[in-house]
Amino acid sequence: MNIKGNLVTLRAIEHEDRDLLHKWSNDPEITYKLGGWHFPSSKADQLKWIDSLSLDDINKRFAIADQQSQIVGVANLVNINWKDRNAFHGILIGEESSRNKGYGRDAVMAICRFAFEELNFVRLDTTIIENNEPSINLFTKKCGWKIEGVKKNYYFRKNKWSDQLILGITSEDYYQLVKDTNYWNE
Repeated sequence: MNIKGNLVTLRAIEHEDRDLLHKWSNDPEITYKLGGWHFPSSKADQLKWIDSLSLDDINKRFAIADQQSQIVGVANLVNINWKDRNAFHGILIGEESSRNKGYGRDAVMAICRFAFEELNFVRLDTTIIENNEPSINLFTKKCGWKIEGVKKNYYFRKNKWSDQLILGITSEDYYQLVKDTNYWNE
């Protein structure tokens, strides 16, 4: 089942997505703004990773496709806690030419709608490096997430320490945002 937004479709990641995923995962300008460790990866490693995706019940990853079915990024719901009805969400718009076109907002909103309206989740969480202003603005100003905490000196990038911002959204906040903005009827 694909997850539909207004501008994007979230679908399974396929083998034919490998070249773009490989490009994005090896782009230092992208990885500097992401959490976790990032080492160079091969196309063979990308295929092994893609092949493993469908076997994991608590980590789901999606390709973000535009209206022409071109992949522009990836999104996820990971560390899914089925009992307590929550998960961690992350997003990446990999192609620079695809940024600032509303794809990121639509992908986050589509994930929220799926998580809250289909899976009956109560909350979603994410983390963002303090200097990633585009992601902070996307989540807080455009998608209604709230900064709930800060971990000081959490990331070391380009010989400098940066804080980790902890963000979350509840189903109640999501439903209020949809009501206030009429997002799904824009």
